[in-house]
Amino acid sequence: MDKSEELRQWISHAEENLSIAKHLCATYHPTPDEFICNQCQQSAEKNLKAFLFANDVEPPRIHNLPDLLIMCIDINPNFVKFAKQCAFLTEFGVLPKYPNELQINDDDVKSAIRFAESIKDFVLSNITSA
Repeated sequence: MDKSEELRQWISHAEENLSIAKHLCATYHPTPDEFICNQCQQSAEKNLKAFLFANDVEPPRIHNLPDLLIMCIDINPNFVKFAKQCAFLTEFGVLPKYPNELQINDDDVKSAIRFAESIKDFVLSNITSA
């Protein structure tokens, strides 16, 4: 697979995760908060990895968004503005897989979607070969 196709897949998978989160939020009542937040974390993770890949950095097989963000900041210091969002979203990468680990409320869900969306928009505006 060529580089542009692999980059397209990173971006596409990230968009699918965010679309799933929004769909779950809009159609399920009560909302499956843990799943929505997990999909937002996954979207942010894949977008950060897409940015790294687009800048010739092999994305590491990690799920910690602050660690990925540091790598992005090394390329573009403007990523620093996402430090709080990445710290917030990271907890949804693993903990929702275990019962009673998180107490998620409606504000958390709204924030997760908003943060994933803002990371996506910033990444896409900073990838030149997408």
